[in-house]
Amino acid sequence: MEDVLEVYTRPHDPARPLVYLDETSKQLVAETRTPLPLSARTTSPLRLRIRAQLHRQPVHAIRPTRRLATRQGHRATHDHRLLSDLHFAEAEKIVLMQDNLNTHIPASLYEAFTASEARRLVERFEWHCTPKHGSWLNMAESELAILSSQCLDRRIPDRRNLERQVAAWLRDRNIYNVKADWRFTAADARIKLKEPLPGTLVDLGH
Repeated sequence: MEDVLEVYTRPHDPARPLVYLDETSKQLVAETRTPLPLSARTTSPLRLRIRAQLHRQPVHAIRPTRRLATRQGHRATHDHRLLSDLHFAEAEKIVLMQDNLNTHIPASLYEAFTASEARRLVERFEWHCTPKHGSWLNMAESELAILSSQCLDRRIPDRRNLERQVAAWLRDRNIYNVKADWRFTAADARIKLKEPLPGTLVDLGH
């Protein structure tokens, strides 16, 4: 957790963009005239992956640029290659924030690519993972929660409709420059956590 919070306090460096990566699922369900069991409806699970490049402003205000992709199944390695070679090809190093999944670690690249290609991609990133049960520290998760409440909380029959609605939501978020104001620091965490870190003094009051 403290590693994540330290990354958030760094000044913005154009050569080392900070990128948050997360995913969620959406079950595609079509409307039917006659009620049918869920298994008989049009259902197809899709993974939504969000990549947010975040630029730091004064007082921890963050100005994000969001990207979303839809695909079936887990393919985190595909996203790493896109980040490295397409979206941030000019970056010296990509500071990457992800949740703590086995598909989000450098070793997963060796399962998808040759050893030399995997090593090249591993070296393109500075890897950071949120702690277990602490994925809320990843701002991409917050964005996906907003997407779910504003866009995905309805029946969507197919992938085409899903991508059109998500694209409209994404365009508005980027055009209106919706920001996150992150103020939670390591010092705050040491005081407010229910179970303090070892060696941390907590004022319990009277």
